[in-house]
Amino acid sequence: MTKQGTLEGIKVQDAQLFIDGQYVDAHSGATFDSLNPANNQKLASVAKADETDTKRAIDAAHRTFVSGVWSRMPVEERSRILCKMSDLILEKVDELAYVETLDVGKPIKESRDFDIPRAAANFRFFAEMAKYVVHEHYDMSNHMSYTQYAPAGVTSLIIPWNLPFMQMTWKASAALASGNSVVVKPASYTPLSAVMLGDIANKAGLPPGVLNIVTGPGGTVGTVMATDPKVRRLSFVGESETGKTVMANASKSLIPVSLELGGKSANIVFEDADLDEAVAGSIEAIFRNQGEICLAGSRILVQESVYDQFLDKFVEAVKKIKVGDPLDEATDMGALVSSGHLETVDNYVQIGLQEGAKLAYGGKRIDDLGEGNFYMPTVLYDVNNNMRVAQEEIFGPVPVVIPFKTEEEAIAIANDSIYGLAGVVWTNDLRKAHRVSASIHSGLLWINCWYVRDLRTPFGGSKASGIGREGGRHSFEFYTEAKTITMKK
Repeated sequence: MTKQGTLEGIKVQDAQLFIDGQYVDAHSGATFDSLNPANNQKLASVAKADETDTKRAIDAAHRTFVSGVWSRMPVEERSRILCKMSDLILEKVDELAYVETLDVGKPIKESRDFDIPRAAANFRFFAEMAKYVVHEHYDMSNHMSYTQYAPAGVTSLIIPWNLPFMQMTWKASAALASGNSVVVKPASYTPLSAVMLGDIANKAGLPPGVLNIVTGPGGTVGTVMATDPKVRRLSFVGESETGKTVMANASKSLIPVSLELGGKSANIVFEDADLDEAVAGSIEAIFRNQGEICLAGSRILVQESVYDQFLDKFVEAVKKIKVGDPLDEATDMGALVSSGHLETVDNYVQIGLQEGAKLAYGGKRIDDLGEGNFYMPTVLYDVNNNMRVAQEEIFGPVPVVIPFKTEEEAIAIANDSIYGLAGVVWTNDLRKAHRVSASIHSGLLWINCWYVRDLRTPFGGSKASGIGREGGRHSFEFYTEAKTITMKK
C-alpha cells in the first residue's frame, strides 16, 4: 500500500492488490476511486484487477496450498498465527475503524466499538476451535474406520460492502483455520479496510500466498473466482439475484458454495411485550448501519391492540436519531454507501406512498449536511404485506409497520416472503415465544433481543436468503473435505 493522503485528519492509503504476500499494482496499472459517502469526495485510488490478476492470486493460493506450508502445518501453530492476527487487529482498532467509517459512511462508534473488535474475535474463535474439531472413530469386528477433515483447498470469498472488515474476517478466519488458502474480493464500494488485512497477515507470520486480496469489478474478478477449477470452496455474501449468478458460475466447475443473501425479516411485536423494550430493540434492528444490513428487522408487525401506542413511541424515538458526520461520536446514523443507493432507497419510499402506505416521518434526503448521501430515518405505516415495500429488500433506513390481529396472522404474514433469513419476536409469554419462533421460516430468530451472535451457532438463511450454514462446527464442515478411512485390524 502506497501514496498516503489526508482526509479530516485521518490518513488513508491508496489500495493495491495483495498477492503472494506482497502489495502490487494491477498488471494493467488500472485503478478506480473509492469515495467517502459522507461527502462523495475521493478517499483513495484502488487497484483495478482483471482476469489476469485474479488468476495470479488463485495460482498463488493453489501453489501455497499444495506446498503444505499452511495446509499441513500443525493445527497448534496455525492457531498461534491466527491468534496473533487477532491481537494485531485489536492493536489497530482505531485505524481500522476510521478507515471503515470513512469508506462505508457508518458511525465511528459502531466501527470502533463493535465491528473491528468482532473481527478480532472471529479470528480468535476459529483459531481456538480448530484445535478441538472432532474426528470420529468407529470400530467393527475386524475393521476400524475414522473420519478425517482435510482442508478443501483454494477458497474464494466474495464480501459485501455493508460490513466489509467484519464480514471478511468472519469468512477468512474459518477458512484459514481449516487449513485452506484464501482469495478475497472486497466490494468495490468499500475495499479500503479489507486490503489492510494483508499487512496484518504478514506481521503475524502467515506464509505468503495463504491470504490474497483482489480488488476489482465483480463481473471480471468475481466471475473468475467462481469458475476457476483450482477453487474448491466459494462463500458469497450479497444480494439474492447476484447470488443466483454466483451459484450458476460455480456450477461450471462444481465448486461447493455457501450463500448468505438478502432478507426482509419480520420484527413481531405482541400486545404482551414490554413496549419500551420492543421500541428500543426495533430502532436498533432497522436503523443500525443506516439500515444497510441483511438482518434488519425491516417489517415491523404490531398487534392491533397496541398498534397506535407502539407507533407513537416508535416515531418519537426515530425523531431522536442523530444523523450526521460519521466521525462525530454523537452520530447515530451516518451516510448511505452511495448516491445511487440513496436514490434506490428514496424510490422505494415513493413507491410505498403510491401503493397506499402512510408516511409517519422522514422520507427524503437531508440537504443541510452537504453533498453526502444522508437520508432521513423513515417510517412507513399502515402497510399491507402485499406491497412492494413489504416484499422487496430496501436495504436502507426504512421500516414498514404492518398491523395484525392474531398470532396465526402474524406467523402467516412473517412467512409470506421470498426471504427467510431472520426474525424477531417481542413477547413476555414464554410459550408463545417458542411457538412462534418454531413456526417462522428463517435461519435465525431472536426473542426480546436482536443481533446477539454466539459464534458457535449456525448462521444462514432459507429460501431466497441463502444456502448453507456457517459458524462453529458448520464452518469447519463447509471449509473441509470429510474423508473416511477404513483399515483391517
